[in-house]
Amino acid sequence: MISKIKDFRLGLCISVLLYLCFVSTNLSSEEIKILVYNTHGLPSAFAGDDPEGRFPLIGERTKGYQLSLLQEDFAHHDLLLESINKESVVVRGNANNKLLCPFCSGSGLTIISNLEKEWQLEVNSEAFNACSGWLGGLNDCFASKGFQLARIQTPSEKSVFILNTHLDAGRSTLDRKVRVEQLNQILSKIEKVTNGEALIIAGDLNLRWKDPQDSLLLEAFKEDLGLIDSFEGVKSDENRPALDYILYRNGTDTILEVLEVGEDSDFQYNNKPLSDHPALFIRLLISN
Repeated sequence: MISKIKDFRLGLCISVLLYLCFVSTNLSSEEIKILVYNTHGLPSAFAGDDPEGRFPLIGERTKGYQLSLLQEDFAHHDLLLESINKESVVVRGNANNKLLCPFCSGSGLTIISNLEKEWQLEVNSEAFNACSGWLGGLNDCFASKGFQLARIQTPSEKSVFILNTHLDAGRSTLDRKVRVEQLNQILSKIEKVTNGEALIIAGDLNLRWKDPQDSLLLEAFKEDLGLIDSFEGVKSDENRPALDYILYRNGTDTILEVLEVGEDSDFQYNNKPLSDHPALFIRLLISN
């Protein structure tokens, strides 16, 4: 009888220890899945396809992500909102900052959050100080491009900064010079605000990793901030996105472990892609 009691107590102790280990592990790490997507949201006359049909479907597919970082959400934002979760939090980037150009657009940046209530989200937007192209250079100056800098806090109070951006397009020397200025503006903001915390920088950087000049610029930016390209070495170089990136780094007290990264093949419409850019995603484990 005494032996049975001892066995029971031993079993109970082991069960309690296993439970505490499980709870401890559960509290020390949280997962998040993030979509990064240039939606090709130009006005219908310029888009060359069917934005009115595409954008409700894009909104529907954001339901599968805790955070969606969108670019080129210019002319069809209301259609996007038709099919997102009713509880979703939507934050648009900076509006048109060109007083002498009333028909110019804002940044085209949007963050859609499906984070649970236990998570905290704070977003700030900033317009770039430089642009290239009014008539030519892909007309980037007609949009007030910039970046959204979000800070999320997990239920266990781990912090991660997430930056959503869309840099100047075009392939001229002036376009490249402007991209340098825009990256430097991002760099200055990050160094001022993040204090070495975990960081994700994502979006359409308009830097071709196969282009030697663009590659040098990208590598210098990554080195300055200690960033890792989440798609580097995935399958093969042929599978790497051409212009869109998800870059990340660990923080002083927070580790970002990449569990999965790739292209979401569900972003299709009539057997065609929902945009002229790939729908990228990353699934991360946030831990101490």
